[in-house]
This record gives sequence, C-alpha cells and structure tokens, in this order.
Amino acid sequence: MNIQARIDAFFTLGDKYLTKENQGFQEAKWKAHQQNAWFLPEFIEQSSHQIVTQFLQKEQMTNWVNLYPAISNSNTGIKVGIVMAGNIPLVGFHDLLSVLMAGHTAVVKCSSKDTVLIQFVIDALKEINPAFTDLIIVQEQLKNCDAYIATGSNNAGQYFEQYFGKYPNIIRKNKTSVAILEGNETKEELALLADDMLLYFGMGCRNVTQIWVPMGYDFIPLLSALKKYDYLIDQHKFKHNYDYQLALLMMNRQFYMDAGGILLSENPSPFAAISQIHYQFYTPDQQPELRSAEIQCVVGRQYLPFGSLQKPTLSQYADGVDTLEFLSSLD
Repeated sequence: MNIQARIDAFFTLGDKYLTKENQGFQEAKWKAHQQNAWFLPEFIEQSSHQIVTQFLQKEQMTNWVNLYPAISNSNTGIKVGIVMAGNIPLVGFHDLLSVLMAGHTAVVKCSSKDTVLIQFVIDALKEINPAFTDLIIVQEQLKNCDAYIATGSNNAGQYFEQYFGKYPNIIRKNKTSVAILEGNETKEELALLADDMLLYFGMGCRNVTQIWVPMGYDFIPLLSALKKYDYLIDQHKFKHNYDYQLALLMMNRQFYMDAGGILLSENPSPFAAISQIHYQFYTPDQQPELRSAEIQCVVGRQYLPFGSLQKPTLSQYADGVDTLEFLSSLD
C-alpha cells in the first residue's frame, strides 16, 4: 500500500464511517458508553468530529506526510507496538494513524477503557482496504516488535522503560495543561476556557487543571462561565469525585469556590483531581512558574488560543515529541 492509498483509506474512514449517518458507528458509541461511563455520547462525538476535521482531510494528511521525505512509499515490515491510553475517547488514534502512515505494521494493545471505538476504527480500515488486515494486529501482550509507543501513568512509564527501553521508543507519562489569565478576558474567551477545562470531564492531558491569575483576580466571571458544565454533576462517577473532593476541602478547612459542581481551590500543583481546578496568583514581580516536565499545553492570550486545546492538529504531537519523525527514522 503506497502513501496515497493510505491517505485515501483514512479519508474514507472519516468521510463514511466516523459520521452520524453510519449506523455501525452510532452503535459503537453506545457500546463504548456502556463499557465506560466516562465516555458520554456527546464527548465521543466531540472526539470523532475533531479527528475527522483536524486529521482526516486529504489536504491535511498530504501536507503532513510531505514534511517527512524519509517516509516509505511501500510497506516496511517494521512492527511498532502501541500501548494506548483510555482517558478520553479514541485518544490512541493519532498514534495508529502515524504508524500506518509511515508504512509500518501497527501492533495495538487497546486500553481496557477504550476497546469498542478503537476496534470499530480498525475493522473499518480493514473493510475499506483489505491490505490493512496484515498491517493492524491487536494483541493483549506486545512482543517481538521493532519499536514501541507507550502512553500511561508515571508508574506505568517505569514499567514501559523496563520492558521497552532497549528498543527505539516513545514513552509518555503524566502531563497536564494550565492557563495563564490576564484578568480582563471576555465572556467568549472564558467560555472557551471552560471547554479547555471540562471537555471529557477534564481527564485529558490537554485539559486545563490549573490556572494562574493576577493578584486581586475577580473569579465571578469565570465561575459563571464554568456553569455551562454544571450538568456533569448529574453523572454519578463525576458526582462521587465531587463529593469526595468537597469533603476533603471542608475537613481541611480550606477555602474553595464552587461553580455548581466544579471546585476551585488554591494549590501549587498543576495536577488536579476530577471535579477540581487549582489556581495560583502571580504578580508583575513574581511571574507564573511552569514546570515544563509536567505541562502539556499552556493556554492564554500570549500562548495557545482559548478553546483550542482539544482540537490539536496533526503536527501538534503529545509531549512535543515528533511521532512521525521518530517513525520515519526506523530501519
């Protein structure tokens, strides 16, 4: 299968399969929600729409692969093991796309939290072009691969390094995202920031879990903006986390603000529990401190645009590691 055939197949995937009109995909969305209650149907729709519009257009894919002249125009026979995460729907899709676009064979270990959607994508690709039958292998244990891409927690990352360290690899660990506010953001900007925070229940590495605000910041407009997601409290898993975090804050006599199910508390850690957003103050003399090893994205007027974090492009690689460059260098 040459590069153009790969591009055509992935375009068909987005155009014909990951759509509201495809009954099989609609059934897969429902089964995925039954398997994992965190995968709300509207969140699956958001994720698949982003994939179709940002990844699977022919011009986008063509321009993307043209940046890597070392990509093989034929199948390489190189096996790349992919350990997928399952924190948000189809989060492992970009790695699958990258491996196949590079001409390699993808040996996939699905997350137990996201098997239905990934399997639907794999089955669809094989139906679109039967050549994918030999190029996508699903395994519970990854063995005998030539390279690995693995995503997981910090603890899982240590395991990955132990087992995959002697092979070419990309190993991703815990990351999160932050926002830096100036204090005069518009209602529209704060509404977009709410999306950056709470799409997918805030469980993605590109979700904002900490904000830096100027001393004396008025939180009322932000609290109002966050109310667009107050329906999350109706989800029992989210409500359980909210109740637990609220109890901790109250027992510790810590000041907090509640935006109808979203808790804001002052905390220096960029990582926040589900249902919480941390904040820190900065001054002209003491600017925000960002720990690069922990930060995936920074959103703000001087950084990435508000509302853009869950709409990455093909070239916005996780952890800033160029996946396709890595894959095209394998031999």
